[in-house]
Amino acid sequence: MRVLVTGGAGFIGSHTSDRLVELGHEVVILDALTAPVHRDGQPSYLTPGAELWVGDVRNRDLLANLLRRVDAVYHFAAYQDYLTDFSRFTSTNVVSTALLYEIAVAEKLDLQRVVVASSQSAMGEGMYACPTDGVQTPDMRPESALARGEWEHRCPQCGGALRVLKTPETFANPQNAYGMSKYGEEMVAIALGRRYGIPTVALRYSIVQGPRQSIYNAYSGACRIFCLHYLLGSAPILYEDGAMLRDYVNIHDVVAANELALADSRAVGGVFNVGGGTAYTTAQFAEVVREHYASEQQPRVSGEYRFGDTRHIHSDIQALQDLGWDPKRSPADSVAQYAEWLQGMPGLDDVLAEADAKMRRLGVVRRAAG
Repeated sequence: MRVLVTGGAGFIGSHTSDRLVELGHEVVILDALTAPVHRDGQPSYLTPGAELWVGDVRNRDLLANLLRRVDAVYHFAAYQDYLTDFSRFTSTNVVSTALLYEIAVAEKLDLQRVVVASSQSAMGEGMYACPTDGVQTPDMRPESALARGEWEHRCPQCGGALRVLKTPETFANPQNAYGMSKYGEEMVAIALGRRYGIPTVALRYSIVQGPRQSIYNAYSGACRIFCLHYLLGSAPILYEDGAMLRDYVNIHDVVAANELALADSRAVGGVFNVGGGTAYTTAQFAEVVREHYASEQQPRVSGEYRFGDTRHIHSDIQALQDLGWDPKRSPADSVAQYAEWLQGMPGLDDVLAEADAKMRRLGVVRRAAG
């Protein structure tokens, strides 16, 4: 099979392209190679044997030319991170997806599969349970509560404590521009795929960790941030109280899910969570990193928070497990793989300071009263 991988020079795209070549597929990569991810241009790890086209996924002529030559598509190209240029998220993530289907329909292309990369962020704050009032689906936490250091959601009906639930794919309530664009992307893909008979699968990735995750993103990547701190001899900051729950999944487990989405016809028409199965607090994850580096420096709770952060989120992965997929690697595996990849990498000294300065300049990092 000849497969187009948009964003194929990136983190998830490059690992997926590697696996496709191993399986005997021909791979065509379309990637804009733009900063911050590709600040130094074409990466050294680009999949050997893959055909690279450098360009914007919204370029109609370029995208049409490539789609005519392939049997299937992985659509990973995306604009990400926590940034305030809101329109660019929709322009890059949703418009490019709509364009892909527009071309496929207009030219009656016989695509055997389209797999689109969605995100756990489409679920926003996720689902909770109140012992008195049942399932609750809170919206974003108010800035006034965060400024007072009140981190947890409360039941909107009785004001009581809430218990975090695993959130299934049937729920979506995105709270930031990236999450909105990813939910829009999966809706466009699934609906148009169903209407026009283009076999489509959408995968909602949790927090993906492992080698090749860009060191230059300002916001995303707990593994990146914590590993860089300990590698460079400093202690990482834990925002809020360090008790936020997150769902981490290893890149190689993600590739296995991508492989299934291409090969298994039972996945067609579905949206699937791709997560690690177990929720960790950010403090617990930081401890995994600290133990890997054998550091005596404990993470610091600074009294700061990141405006717009989700408090807790934990994906229910049962639907994908029912198709035979399971996460096989732990956060410790992800940390070890990422730490090995960082070894000897030049230019790391200023990365953390640059990211922190950018987040503060954008007003993302803020301090609670007291």
